[in-house]
Amino acid sequence: MGLIRRLRVTQRAIERAMLVSLRDQIRNAKIRRRTRVTDIAQRVAKLNWQWAGHIARRTDGRWGVKVLEWRPAPVNAA
Repeated sequence: MGLIRRLRVTQRAIERAMLVSLRDQIRNAKIRRRTRVTDIAQRVAKLNWQWAGHIARRTDGRWGVKVLEWRPAPVNAA
């Protein structure tokens, strides 16, 4: 969560630097509407899901699909 927070802070700082002076008291939501840039956390989550889908669709026999389909053996309770 710390990395996502730092990415969001950096993204907001860049957007603010592109549009307004640091002295202007404009809310982040208004700046986000003006730039029409997607939130970095949403973009990261989307890319993670795309990567997971890419790994799941591979058919070259690598370990990715084997790990996804692996089921551990049941443990006998004593």
